[in-house]
Amino acid sequence: MAERPGSGPQVAIRVADERDVVALAGLRRAWLEERTGEPIDDPGFEAAFELWWRVELPRRTFWLAEVGSPRSGFTAIGSINVVEIVHMPRPGARGGRIGHVGNAFVLAAFADRGVPAALLAAALEHARDRRYRRLLLAPTADSAPFYRRAGFVSAGEQLLMLDPSTLPAPPA
Repeated sequence: MAERPGSGPQVAIRVADERDVVALAGLRRAWLEERTGEPIDDPGFEAAFELWWRVELPRRTFWLAEVGSPRSGFTAIGSINVVEIVHMPRPGARGGRIGHVGNAFVLAAFADRGVPAALLAAALEHARDRRYRRLLLAPTADSAPFYRRAGFVSAGEQLLMLDPSTLPAPPA
């Protein structure tokens, strides 16, 4: 567990595991509730999140930011994850790996206490350790300056997207 200094309670950043599924689901719910300003009534969300977690776990690493102590217990205050994408090898070259940063969130009460930077630092260290060729992300307009300060640059027009729901139906 990496300790990160800052004002207020001590923040710990660590890789999340099976014991953290409920906390991660709670943070995901809090993310949407902070954005909308109201509680979200979805009693099946936690079960759906746990199923998603199990599907994603083999290719995704999650980090959890917590405050507290072993004696008093810990409270989850933020998380981030990285999906690993392994490129197919080709004759004469071996495939490499890239990472895609996603779902970064810190409770508003802790957002200005260095927690986002500490979570991103864990993801960046992971990217170096795994020797990713690139680390990609799709920032919100509000978060883009934070990522630029960390060294991320625009990917330009190299990324294209298609929404399959806009395709015409195949012939019967």
